[in-house]
Amino acid sequence: MTQKELADALNLSDRTISKWERGIGCPDVSLLHELSNILGVNIEKILSGNLDPNNDDGGNMKRVQFYVCPNCGNVLFSTGKAEISCCGRKLTSLNVKALDESHSMVVEEVEDDFYVTTNHEMSKSHYISFVACAAYGR
Repeated sequence: MTQKELADALNLSDRTISKWERGIGCPDVSLLHELSNILGVNIEKILSGNLDPNNDDGGNMKRVQFYVCPNCGNVLFSTGKAEISCCGRKLTSLNVKALDESHSMVVEEVEDDFYVTTNHEMSKSHYISFVACAAYGR
């Protein structure tokens, strides 16, 4: 993308963009969201100056990581190394815990829906907060 194209997209002058590139100035905080959308880079990378493009990679199901936003409850996932943020916060991936006898689950597929059941008693201090079923293509 040229300086002129970026400037036009942000309704600024190409001289302003040139100053940013030369380190003479920097974008106003109010422009970061729009700049992030136009460049396809998250705001944290813009602020850190790390604008290396993400590697295209199909991922590996063995490396699936899940994230839950503590603010809005959105559930996100990645199939490779990623920096995930939501509601302005960088998220850390959930820890995967292997099933054992006391935490065994039964997963049934009924008419394209999944039903998960367990015989484990839940309490305020010990409960299941998230269950994911991940497979190629779904």
